[in-house]
Amino acid sequence: MQDTGKYKIQGKNMDKLKELLDKYINEKLKKAVISNARKKDGISKLQVRPILLKGELVYQVTRTEGQKELHENFDKENVVAYLIRQMEENFKQLQLETREVSASALVSKKGKVTIKVKENKGKAKEEYVPMLSHNRTKNYLLKEGVPVPWLVDLGVMSQDGKVKNARYDKFKQLNRFLEFIEDVLPKLPKDREVQIIDFGCGKSYLTFAMYYYLKELKGYDIRVTGLDLKEDVIKTCSKLAEKYGYTKLRFLQGDIASYEGADKVDMVVTLHACDTATDYALAKAVKWGASVILSVPCCQHELNRQVSNEALQPVLEYGILKERFAALLTDGLRAQMLQSKGYDTQILEFIDMEHTPKNLLIRAVKNENKKNDIQQQGKWEACAKAFHAEPTLQKLLFEK
Repeated sequence: MQDTGKYKIQGKNMDKLKELLDKYINEKLKKAVISNARKKDGISKLQVRPILLKGELVYQVTRTEGQKELHENFDKENVVAYLIRQMEENFKQLQLETREVSASALVSKKGKVTIKVKENKGKAKEEYVPMLSHNRTKNYLLKEGVPVPWLVDLGVMSQDGKVKNARYDKFKQLNRFLEFIEDVLPKLPKDREVQIIDFGCGKSYLTFAMYYYLKELKGYDIRVTGLDLKEDVIKTCSKLAEKYGYTKLRFLQGDIASYEGADKVDMVVTLHACDTATDYALAKAVKWGASVILSVPCCQHELNRQVSNEALQPVLEYGILKERFAALLTDGLRAQMLQSKGYDTQILEFIDMEHTPKNLLIRAVKNENKKNDIQQQGKWEACAKAFHAEPTLQKLLFEK
């Protein structure tokens, strides 16, 4: 049965909880987590950390509601009052860590507060260095608080550089994608113009991010082409590129499968190209001898229609399981085929599953020393055959 009443923390119990928070909510706080919600709906978790905002110490409270994370800043007096109220009304457990101690508070149904404090020793004490910068900007390649014109025009940032709450997932996605690019920078030439194509660019958040990061921040000589089927999207993105003076960023309307506008490309990007459109993009990348391929596939319908296996049939008769298995099989075979064509391949998590189920990225880097591995090719061909799968990429790359 769901517990819905207040805890009624009173008297000495209230004093104990307030004393704990007053003592340890300070600049030495590493984090505080309030959890074990009493209600299924509403706030499921709270996290608190100290940050410096315009030189002033404040406490950022991140509250989790469903799949959203909302942020609010308090001074010490108000954050202590807020946490006590939340413990009274919504939560049973509080844990906090500082440089010196780890502490917890548990509240019973009768309002009794049980507090435990343990001193940190050895490495636990030595390794922690207080992080007082605004934690959401730490390590991001695109910095919050620094206005970027295209992020403002695309609705991700406000004019003063603050990331809008409703677009924060997109901001994190862009930064995550740029991290993948940063990892492969040594594979891109610095002594000549780098050719990059973004197949299925859509509204071109990532296209602009690539151009801005590589050209403006890293100083690469690049030429980027964004390709998409939607005429209105291409017109909008072209106007924006012209507005920002991005002279080597162009947008074209067209289909991935029929695109013949290049003879040599250094990096091919494809984000959420639907079904076999990903296969055509990967095949063109291999044909061009692209040094880097970054692909986030989507809607792997092709093998979902084909896949069958007698041993797995009891599992595959469930539609949702068959769909997920077919998607994993599709991307696993794609990665193996790229390996057979001389690439070092990885399948990585793009963003958290809570944001989208389409969260796997295939990263392939050309290895000039890798020769065709017939044995490796035979293994993935046997795997495809075992599930009666005939992927489009196999036909494009391996069938004459």
